[in-house]
Amino acid sequence: QVQLVESGGGLVQAGGSHRLSCAASGRTLSNYVVGWFRQAPGKERESLAAISRSGDTTYYADSVKGRFAISRDNVKNTVYLQMNSLKPEDTAVYYCAADRGYWNDRNSLSPLRYDYWGQGTQVTVSS
Repeated sequence: QVQLVESGGGLVQAGGSHRLSCAASGRTLSNYVVGWFRQAPGKERESLAAISRSGDTTYYADSVKGRFAISRDNVKNTVYLQMNSLKPEDTAVYYCAADRGYWNDRNSLSPLRYDYWGQGTQVTVSS
């Protein structure tokens, strides 16, 4: 099975940009749909973005559309989340997740479809 490790978290100033990475081991990540999620203290997990196996299709939650961008490098076995125009409310633990199922716009952001999860990386946006 695939193991996922997120990295790149840290302290960022509001208005700034930051990129998170999700590196896979154990399996070839190109066989998986990958999503990014986050969870802030006291809040439910929020879906952010998803990307198809080849990377030619992406899907975003309305809350981050236009500010965040998901991409992947299947040679490096890594998926990225580029975050721009960060706001204090973007502060959360960010998780990536992978699923071997086929791409489907309707459920690409549903955490229920994802079988493999990373441990998360903390992003703190200061005002």
